Amino acid sequence: MKKLIFGLLLLPLVITAQSMNENARNSLFSDYKASNVGDAVTIIVVESSQAANKAETATGRKSDIGLTGSANIGSTSLPKTDIGLGTTNDFRGSGSTKSSGMVKTKISALIDSVMGNGLLRIKGKRRIVINGEEQLISIKGVVRRSDIQTDNSVYSYNISDAEIVFEGNGAISRAQSPGWLTKLFHWLF
Repeated sequence: MKKLIFGLLLLPLVITAQSMNENARNSLFSDYKASNVGDAVTIIVVESSQAANKAETATGRKSDIGLTGSANIGSTSLPKTDIGLGTTNDFRGSGSTKSSGMVKTKISALIDSVMGNGLLRIKGKRRIVINGEEQLISIKGVVRRSDIQTDNSVYSYNISDAEIVFEGNGAISRAQSPGWLTKLFHWLF
């Protein structure tokens, strides 16, 4: 009888059993970690790039051709003749390029889909307009669940297949781009 009553009391618990992931959402002892479609994550974009390239070339070439002749007709000496031809070709060239960039920002993204192997595809964008100058930041890529911090943040260098795009539009952007006449000359020449 005691077993029957105990079994009936446990029956609702067995019927409403949930996965560990679902129980973690309601747990008093652990924080919820984003892992499902629609969950939000904060992307901490910290990107730094540096590149340098230097090239030097030096070539040289020298050619000399000469002909010397003297002749006698009988006892009379003819004037001595020298013919010479020489070429010299020297080339020296050098060039260098240097580039560096740094981007720091935070952007929120949503988990767009969960791949079959458990990886999370994320996507997010932010549009900021200040005094008519528009800036659009968009990000997408693939994240491992283990790279999501306890505060649901992810560093951009942990995103594989990352695509981070910064675009600007407005008076400042238009002032920095060449005019239509300059574009025409560049196109023609």
